[in-house]
Amino acid sequence: MLAALILSAAAGLGRGAEAPSAEPESVPGVVIDHSPAKTKCFIGSPSLVVLPTGEYLASHDFFGSGTTPDRTMLFASQDRGQTWQTRGEISGQYWSTLFVHSHALYLMGTSREGGFVVIRRSTDNGRTWTTPKDADSGLLLAGARYHTAPVPVVVHSGRIWRGMEDLMGGGGWGKEFRAFMLSAPEDADLLKATNWICSRRLGWNGAWLNSRFGGWLEGNAVVTPDGKMVDLLRVDFRGLPEQAALIEISADGRQASFNPTNGFVDFPGGCKKFTVRYDELSRCYWSLANDVLSQHAGKNTERARNALALVNSPDLRQWTVRCVVLYHPDTERHAFQYADWQFDGDDLIVVSRTAFDDADGGAASQHDANYLTFHRIKNFRKLELKDSVVSARAASGRSF
Repeated sequence: MLAALILSAAAGLGRGAEAPSAEPESVPGVVIDHSPAKTKCFIGSPSLVVLPTGEYLASHDFFGSGTTPDRTMLFASQDRGQTWQTRGEISGQYWSTLFVHSHALYLMGTSREGGFVVIRRSTDNGRTWTTPKDADSGLLLAGARYHTAPVPVVVHSGRIWRGMEDLMGGGGWGKEFRAFMLSAPEDADLLKATNWICSRRLGWNGAWLNSRFGGWLEGNAVVTPDGKMVDLLRVDFRGLPEQAALIEISADGRQASFNPTNGFVDFPGGCKKFTVRYDELSRCYWSLANDVLSQHAGKNTERARNALALVNSPDLRQWTVRCVVLYHPDTERHAFQYADWQFDGDDLIVVSRTAFDDADGGAASQHDANYLTFHRIKNFRKLELKDSVVSARAASGRSF
């Protein structure tokens, strides 16, 4: 690994489902939590926020037959990610985003897998939380099944915005996702359901992408260069180049529209979940995504999660791979996926749903992760392909 790219590799240890039994040095980054494959309790939905105190707070949920799909863990670091301590556990919270707004901490997602839309507030940095028991305390949408992930929450033009999907389209995974945008006045009580509005919900169309469109999900609320709100979504398209979709949202948050002629954009890693944020200093949009390196082309694009690439764009349409920051040559049981991240000065700080080796035989699969890990990408704006991790440069046919 070149000096220009320094990823945290300290042996920090979280206190989650089970303490790591592997040597910490064997797992890239700082281990926050570990849940061996034998538990059938897999780590999902990483989220990360920097608190007003300067602490880092990370969260994840669990999926698999060994757990109930409504449990979220919280971990805090007071030393910039070198070590982590358990901050708490919440039942009735899933697929959730941590964010800070108006000096309070929030956790927003669903009540369980396919549950209702809920939001919680904490005024003590995540030690205690409100309970979303009704429409005045954080139960925002009921009466249907909803889906999401830890996606960005954005304040723009006096409103706070977050992408979401429902599962009411029918047809099974992919086809059932209907994308929409939730928004509320930025100075409103975010726990009151009446303060939130939903855009029109847009569903699957089997004719798109030459009849290879499998659905869209896990949308990012992003502001375009000309000041418009869009929902930038992961697209289930199993070919290359991978695709993302731009749904346009009206200024009042009520309308949503999509043009399949120009609404799909080439996006490295777009078939897997990604987080996009805008950086004022570079005037670019940035993401960490699971690009498919050339030697892995032809395999299952959606499950190629073994390379984590830093990508950017000046306009949300033209995306460039800047650097491969994490990589393992095996695509079957190794992954650095669902990366959520924040700007931290010249660095990016990152949490990853990581599938990697441990003393219990490793991850069940690349999808069924056994670790939550933390990483720091130093001087990210200066990174180039030649700064990619050595293993990725050796494995790829690209000119790094």
